[in-house]
Amino acid sequence: MLQEVETKKRGTTDTRKVAYAVVLVAIGVALAPYTSFPIGIAKVTPTQHFVNVLAAVLLGPWWAVVTATVIGVIRNVLGVGTLLAFPGGMIGAFLAGLLYRHTRNVYAGAGGEVVGTGFIAPVVSAFLVAPFLMGKIIPLFALVPSFLASTIAGAALGILALNLLKRADIVD
Repeated sequence: MLQEVETKKRGTTDTRKVAYAVVLVAIGVALAPYTSFPIGIAKVTPTQHFVNVLAAVLLGPWWAVVTATVIGVIRNVLGVGTLLAFPGGMIGAFLAGLLYRHTRNVYAGAGGEVVGTGFIAPVVSAFLVAPFLMGKIIPLFALVPSFLASTIAGAALGILALNLLKRADIVD
């Protein structure tokens, strides 16, 4: 009997997480064309990092990575993204979720987003994604400012949104 209750409870939680993820993907895809702009040699999308912080806090690290991946795939299919969206979104989302899970601090989660996207993702992008998947050589130091500007803006918006959702008693 207890196992049946646990299964039902887990199913409800998973359904809620899927619903949150779908809404976050929709936000990330719908706003991307309106919030993307070039900084340096990269097109930045602060909306992705805004969604990453929300997904990390509301869903956890793995769901945040899945959400970032789906947004990246859809944006690339629609022609409003590049392959740099994958390391830029996924690494930051994972670190944000991991740091939030261990600290239960929104600011730590946002910090994970900034470190993952602003410092680790440019390395992955410059040394793996650009040369092997895009056939381009992109200098590392050309990506760092773009990625940092995008993730700082998005993470700040994510913190703001989470604080507003908390104040409205929508999230804990």
